[in-house]
Amino acid sequence: MRINVLQHTPNENMGSIADWAQRNGHEVYTYHPYFYNGVLPKADETDFLVVLGGPMSPNDTDEWIFQERVLIRQLMKQNKPIFGACFGAQQISRALGYVVSKSPVKEVGWDKVYLQSDIIPGIPKELTALHWHEDMFQIPKGATLLFSSELVKNQGFLLNGNILGLQFHFEPQENDVREIVTNDFAYICDTLQGQTAKEIIDFPIPKENKEVMFKLLDFITK
Repeated sequence: MRINVLQHTPNENMGSIADWAQRNGHEVYTYHPYFYNGVLPKADETDFLVVLGGPMSPNDTDEWIFQERVLIRQLMKQNKPIFGACFGAQQISRALGYVVSKSPVKEVGWDKVYLQSDIIPGIPKELTALHWHEDMFQIPKGATLLFSSELVKNQGFLLNGNILGLQFHFEPQENDVREIVTNDFAYICDTLQGQTAKEIIDFPIPKENKEVMFKLLDFITK
């Protein structure tokens, strides 16, 4: 399977998704549309699309942001799996015509998320994930609310069994967390989590995050 990855900033990469792809023998092609003049894959050469996070908003007017949503809609028509994290999840919702707006609070750091549906088997009821956002997607019509936090209800959704959006991050590994914080430490301010850069870096990543990431990806690509 060819996995096309849309990466939107150097310090937010695939993390454990790369491990999942390698374990399953999939080919990975990574695109950087924010940097390389909006270069994107074609729908017909995409078996699975991964849309990663980034500091931009789906409400920005860069042409590549619009074209990403065109690609997402094309893949939906072809019934191909899509995974979006943070900005990526917002792009999926926006591609379907929904509003992306400021969330009730800015979430940055490690915090709990709670499972809202058992549609995907084997997912724990409570998990600790990395949050790095202040925007929030709307749940598309017909989608299942998958995760919520105490602060923000819309944390994850599953649509049509093969489209998954998460507002938070299960994918970062230790080096990824260090890279995110080292480069974007200025974003760690005015949050209810109240964690310092050092506290975020030193937090022991729950081993179940990678296991859950694998289960989610297995489910939408089955």
